[in-house]
Amino acid sequence: MKIRDEQIVKIILSEIDVIDNLIVDYTQELFLDDEKTKRAVCMTLINIGELAKSITDELRSETAYISWRGISGMRDVTAHKYQTLRMEDVWHTVIIEIPKLKNQLDSLMNKD
Repeated sequence: MKIRDEQIVKIILSEIDVIDNLIVDYTQELFLDDEKTKRAVCMTLINIGELAKSITDELRSETAYISWRGISGMRDVTAHKYQTLRMEDVWHTVIIEIPKLKNQLDSLMNKD
């Protein structure tokens, strides 16, 4: 993996830690009732999506099992359609998809 990609993956993992810290001990109900946390989580998802757009084509090809396009798409929806974004979908993303991404990226980092 190129140094640039390694640095980006490390930052994405750091952003995932931010989300984990924001929602520690949260339920979906608590999340949906907490405007500050919803906005902070969404901003962090935007950061992750922006970083994912910077991954080289080489790493994208090597890691086709990672949904780089989906990550970038979530960023676009979160950034440009925030007012119509369903927070239940955001919750699903941070509870189901983000842990999967973290495992994939941890494995990738441990591989090198």
